[in-house]
Amino acid sequence: MNRRNFLKVAGLATSAVAVSPILLKGTATAEAKPQKKSYEEALKEITGGKPVKDSDKVKLIAPAIAENGAVVPVKVTVNHPMEEGNYVKAIHILAKKNFDPRSISAHLTPANGRAFISTRIRLAKTMDVVAIAELSDGTFLKAEKPVKVTIGGCG
Repeated sequence: MNRRNFLKVAGLATSAVAVSPILLKGTATAEAKPQKKSYEEALKEITGGKPVKDSDKVKLIAPAIAENGAVVPVKVTVNHPMEEGNYVKAIHILAKKNFDPRSISAHLTPANGRAFISTRIRLAKTMDVVAIAELSDGTFLKAEKPVKVTIGGCG
């Protein structure tokens, strides 16, 4: 292949790649809008309907008053062993009155060493924040804390 033929083929390939999004435009569109969920529905998705017990083993740290609901710092620590066969499988954080209450789900293994997460969540307004610890034996523990939002959250 000489240089001239190579440049022709490369030019045609570039043109085809540049035009393909225009040709495919509008062929696949997502019409579904997100569905509003209640706290109870979100909790059932996580637990499968199993009971969730209040526990002092789950420590939820969040500010009592959040100046900005768009970035509320939250830390969760679970005082539980992290050994093979007996560990914290996941930590879930829910915001009860948000459009979708599920804020984060962090899945853990014994290799994590300790059950701890730190993140920032968005709160639409003043509400309770709930931390749920899913244990490897299938049980669920929780802690809950009210957070007052003083200015704009989700909207």
